[in-house]
Amino acid sequence: MDVVVVGGGIIGLSSAYYLARAGANVTLCEKGSLGMESTARSAGGIRMQFSTETNVRLSLASQEVWNTFDEEFGVDIAHRKSGYLFLARDEKTAQKFRENVTMQNDLGVETKYLSPSEAVDYCPGLRSNRFLAATYNATDGYADPNLAVQGYAEKARELGVDIQTKTAVRNIITDGSNVTGVETDVGKVDADYVVNTAGAWAGNLAAMAGIDLPIYPRRRQIAIVDPTQPLPEDHPLTIDLDTGSYFRPERDGAAIVGGHFSDEDADVDPETYSDSMSLEWAATAVEHAANYTAYFDGDSRIRRGWAGLYAVTPDHHPIIEETIPGFITAAGFSGHGFQHAPATGKLVAELCIDDRPSLVNIDPLSSRRFESDNELIEQNVA
Repeated sequence: MDVVVVGGGIIGLSSAYYLARAGANVTLCEKGSLGMESTARSAGGIRMQFSTETNVRLSLASQEVWNTFDEEFGVDIAHRKSGYLFLARDEKTAQKFRENVTMQNDLGVETKYLSPSEAVDYCPGLRSNRFLAATYNATDGYADPNLAVQGYAEKARELGVDIQTKTAVRNIITDGSNVTGVETDVGKVDADYVVNTAGAWAGNLAAMAGIDLPIYPRRRQIAIVDPTQPLPEDHPLTIDLDTGSYFRPERDGAAIVGGHFSDEDADVDPETYSDSMSLEWAATAVEHAANYTAYFDGDSRIRRGWAGLYAVTPDHHPIIEETIPGFITAAGFSGHGFQHAPATGKLVAELCIDDRPSLVNIDPLSSRRFESDNELIEQNVA
């Protein structure tokens, strides 16, 4: 079986690796360099705390790989399990937290529902009067996306994957209603399946096959900040969910600070968007963090930062399916692509090799869900 994977980020490389491991002949086409778009600009979060069963199951299936990545791939990805701490300011959010914890516990995920005073035990710098409740999972954490890309790429090459960088796909080839290959900068590649792992470019790639997918490129920013008060490296990634603000420790005493604070969230052109951080946004991000934690204030120094792209769907869940015969979609992760890459790669391999995935039920992730009232909404998004 011949498969072309389009997109050389973490989802594409994971898909190529698991396809090759299952016996497929795989070509991966990446218009630039491996992992240098959204993957490289990720905060590297790996968590169980989602608000829907589907996303939790994707996390569980991925966690099995992240926990043993260095053994399987020979690369230490700096996977640090310092926990995630979600904060709720209003009662509606707190009630949703209670429901989330019950659902996660039922799936075997040991998330805790906390009072404000209990949350301060995990993050002593919190201002407990700013929120009503919290949730915490000690197995959540983060890793280095660039090192994970290296691990998948090296193993994929060992299995015979033909990785073609600086090779853009210009057209999808069809035979009637079936996709049969791609046209690239350097020529035609025939395939039994074409896999769309193009992230923020996934909608553009699908359009080449005459498919309209609701996957929208949205710009997000991250700042590297020197906290005014020391932020211990073992502190959790903390998210003030009602404002969208978050922070976590970074190397050498610094912190990552992020969040999206505007009511507007316009689509951007992935070819021309600015990948530079706005200083005005960074000042706002630090101000938000200072509102609920003592680690930041007006004297916190902004070192640097960057912007990247989320590939966003209306319900903040990916599309994973065979969209039309021969065309597999695995995109639209809405900021969760890095952490769900292992499960997604395995699902793509199952779609191509077995026709029907068994790892996770992906029926809720069909693009057809947007044709009717859709109740699959992920709330734990920052």
